[in-house]
Amino acid sequence: MNSIPTGKASTRKTIFSRETTVRAKIEADPSIVWALLTHASDFSRWNSTVVSLTGEIREGGTIELKSTLDEKRVFKLKIKEFMPEKRLVWGDNMGSRVYSLEKSMGGTDFTMSEKIGGPLFPLFASFIPSFDESFEQFAADLKKEAEKIQKAKK
Repeated sequence: MNSIPTGKASTRKTIFSRETTVRAKIEADPSIVWALLTHASDFSRWNSTVVSLTGEIREGGTIELKSTLDEKRVFKLKIKEFMPEKRLVWGDNMGSRVYSLEKSMGGTDFTMSEKIGGPLFPLFASFIPSFDESFEQFAADLKKEAEKIQKAKK
């Protein structure tokens, strides 16, 4: 894991894009973390940053996401990459969210990053809320739920 502290989000901005990243050390097997990330209907139960998530999180699937950052808007997203227990990418034409899992001593190194942008990004960038707090909460919720499941399996 690189220099971003575990559980703390960081955002890098340029004129035409913004990228937010959070990392977490999760004391649970990657299979548990992956299961949580790929069961759309269960997302809002454990993840306090998601109002609703419908659709299928699978190769080529599509989902509809409502986030606490903008509860009025439904994000229609395509699953762009699906590598079980390793990498999941979803997004639209404006950006992509990447989930990376790496097996490590004692569990899983989890990274989530989202890059949004494009040629018109400067026109609407000021209307997009910061993702930092939401990303930190997402990582904390995922860690808590995965570790709870891991402990129950022992």
